[in-house]
Amino acid sequence: MSKLAQTPSQTVGPFFAYGLVPTQYGYDLASLFTPVLAQPHAEGEHIRITGQVFDGAGQPIADALVEISQPDARGQAITSPAEAQARGLTGFGRCGTGTYAQNHFVFDTVKPGIAAAGQAPFINVCVTMRGLLVHTFTRIYFDDEAAANAQDGVLQSVPAERRATLLATRQQAGAGPLYRFDIHMQGERETVFFDL
Repeated sequence: MSKLAQTPSQTVGPFFAYGLVPTQYGYDLASLFTPVLAQPHAEGEHIRITGQVFDGAGQPIADALVEISQPDARGQAITSPAEAQARGLTGFGRCGTGTYAQNHFVFDTVKPGIAAAGQAPFINVCVTMRGLLVHTFTRIYFDDEAAANAQDGVLQSVPAERRATLLATRQQAGAGPLYRFDIHMQGERETVFFDL
């Protein structure tokens, strides 16, 4: 019996750009999901989230894939393509860091609402990159939601000195609200990742 070789599903390699974000990387294929989650008619506060993924040495990673998922501005999940089209919000976005200046990611979306009692507004994040055989999960909370953050059970379960790694910082940009959220894969400022 011959030994089985490693398959594309077991390593990121060059496969994610071609298969998951082909339009962003200049391939002549349509991307199912893009960094633009919200259309102009989507309800809620339109925001931009940007940041970088850093390695343990503090260097920006050029081949990371960041995926986000979120509810709409009312805290309701998007459950079908028809619903996404009607609401103007896909609820899911995908961005590779390799085609933007300084290897950053950027998402255009709406600020999510509170999905359930005892939660703050948050966005789920999944990171895939070289050297990871299993993707990592984290969350984006918002620094201007202090009261809601203080009630969120998941955020409060994180040691106080590490909670800041889950907070996106609000800044004002020319086009509207901008949130900065950097992801540190290792090191002193390592982002809190969840075991799901």
